[in-house]
Amino acid sequence: MKKDNLIIIVLLALLIQTNVCLQANAGLDESKMKSSQIAEGMSVNKPEFDTEKFSKIYKKITKDGVVMQAMELMRTVNIAQYSYNALMGNNLTEKPFKIEFKNLTEINPEYSSFDALGWKKKGRLYIYINEKHRNAPSEAIAALLAHEAIHQDEFASLNEETYAWTLEAATWLKLTEKNPSVRNNPSSLVSRENMLVKLFEKGDYTNRYIKKAVYTNPGYNKLPTRSPGFEDEDL
Repeated sequence: MKKDNLIIIVLLALLIQTNVCLQANAGLDESKMKSSQIAEGMSVNKPEFDTEKFSKIYKKITKDGVVMQAMELMRTVNIAQYSYNALMGNNLTEKPFKIEFKNLTEINPEYSSFDALGWKKKGRLYIYINEKHRNAPSEAIAALLAHEAIHQDEFASLNEETYAWTLEAATWLKLTEKNPSVRNNPSSLVSRENMLVKLFEKGDYTNRYIKKAVYTNPGYNKLPTRSPGFEDEDL
């Protein structure tokens, strides 16, 4: 029953994501969009990963092997396919995202505890991952990117964050089925992903408890309920 529920939420997710792609929102030239909060991690890029090989595929997105490895993990699981394609260029800007690790305090000291920051500049979407997570497991980076790829304009909402958190949890759950030992990694980014999965499982693989966490998050207390592509009141 739980697996059936997971399949249902995936199908609903894809339907909602299709709706997002149909929203032609212009966006500001330079505008901070969304972020989530987390601290540092411990783990390294797998030594067998061929960064040079994959740099040809992801050269428009990143120069970082850790990000390339996370992208490859996303590519292998159906639940993350929309986010993967969005990062590759199938998004509202019709251009690939730019992704890099960054000291977020260089942008604003208030961003020091954010785990990632979405930005739009000159019609291009950027994801800045807190450099504290550079050594987090690639599975955790992949789950985080699945979330951040949903944010493609400056219109944030509680519905959108609920969806992004749920997708992040589902991606982490799927990736760790193949590598369960990564759930025990001491990275604080892994702690976040494990927390999201607990909420996901507690809600019987629905967004019930994730939604409660989003709606009570003080960082989101000024967000509207809906935004373009996420108008459904019952999301």
